[in-house]
Amino acid sequence: MRTLTRGRAAIGGVVAMLGLCGALGTAPAGAESAPSPPAAFAICAACHSTQPGETRYGPSLAHIAGRKAGSLPGYNYSAALGKSGLTWTFATLDEWLTSPQRKVPGTKMPFAGISDEARRRKLVAYLMTLK
Repeated sequence: MRTLTRGRAAIGGVVAMLGLCGALGTAPAGAESAPSPPAAFAICAACHSTQPGETRYGPSLAHIAGRKAGSLPGYNYSAALGKSGLTWTFATLDEWLTSPQRKVPGTKMPFAGISDEARRRKLVAYLMTLK
């Protein structure tokens, strides 16, 4: 009976902690969740994964922030992108997603770009969280 009472108390404490975290808008340490992708990410998801090591038609976007363009092992990039010298920052991703072919002529990414600045910047902000 004593063990059962302790078990209930422990469960009650966890439930109370989770309720408090929910009320404060925080999660317990180690329980971080990835941010939700914006609607504009749907077009990216058709070709790209956000999981490390998962290559689809395009390379994984996991850990893209700070990565050299054309450097992810296991993906066959265009020579143009490999030689571009770009590092993926907020600014370079914003320019890239405006018009990949204009930013790096000769890239093989078949994407016209996102002209809507607000949509594009929300997307770039999300990509920068994929650490």
